[in-house]
Amino acid sequence: MSLPTSMIFIAAAGAGGPEVLRPATGPVPLPRADEVLIRVLAAGVNRPDVHQRLGRYPPPPGASPLLGLEVAGEVVAMGAAVTQWRVGERVCALTNGGGYAEYCVAPATQALPWPRGYDALRAGALPENYFTVWANVFVHGRLAAGESLLVHGGTSGIGVTALQLAKAFGATVYVTVGTQAKAAACLALGADAAINYRSADFLAEVQRLTGKRGVDVVLDMVGAPYFPRNLRCLAMDGRLVLIAFLGGSQVEGCDLLPIMTKRLTVTGSTMRPRTTAQKGVLAEALRAKVWPLLDTGRCGPVIHQVFPLAEAAAAHALMESGAHIGKIMLSVGD
Repeated sequence: MSLPTSMIFIAAAGAGGPEVLRPATGPVPLPRADEVLIRVLAAGVNRPDVHQRLGRYPPPPGASPLLGLEVAGEVVAMGAAVTQWRVGERVCALTNGGGYAEYCVAPATQALPWPRGYDALRAGALPENYFTVWANVFVHGRLAAGESLLVHGGTSGIGVTALQLAKAFGATVYVTVGTQAKAAACLALGADAAINYRSADFLAEVQRLTGKRGVDVVLDMVGAPYFPRNLRCLAMDGRLVLIAFLGGSQVEGCDLLPIMTKRLTVTGSTMRPRTTAQKGVLAEALRAKVWPLLDTGRCGPVIHQVFPLAEAAAAHALMESGAHIGKIMLSVGD
């Protein structure tokens, strides 16, 4: 297959607001021995992209400096050590950066096939959220059938994914949201209750919903402002899983006694610094346990809006507004 030597990508003219994002032209990346080169058809927009644009989330050593952590497209070339993929196969992949472009490289072990019946936009909406939710809710959070989960930010890409997967694996799921429209969306996706944090105290509501028992797992992306109440929300042997700090990471004046008296676990993680081998293990788990659900039409992504690649700045503005329900996507190729 004859490949171009240059491509269009989204460059960031320094750290700043969405307006720093603009189309540029540069060389097509070359795959390393363990990587595939993907002709990108769709790319997901995620909160870490916003933090990187703001200068708060620098890429790890050796990663692409370009934005974009998930793509879907066609394998057009691969490194000498790659044996599991063939040129022409359609994949979605968790990238180490570089997804906002016409071509992107990704470790072969971080790629997965498109689920049955999926197009590029739906496939491209999977990797970042599904890797993150599997790692944090089911590995670190150890959520099991018959347990209960509280998800903050229920209509984010992460929230929608956590809600659907937790329900599919037999958990009771409560979510927090900021509007009644978002509450209705979560209930339609299967949430057992949706708590509007603008009109109700989520701690009081969780205590009411659980008969004061509390929930087994809390998935939180708010951070410091919610930390004391998150501890009090948890049942005996509960787990608090932190994946972001949208409200800050410094907690003051918090009573830590519930951690001891209820034997709580406080944990959390980031995805990007993990090794290729660690991400590969997550990919194998997703392929074995989650992809069969997706193949049957269950637990799929909810796509809020699609922008052309050249309008990445508008996509970031929407992400920062918080008005979306589900995923924001970039359409890249035909």
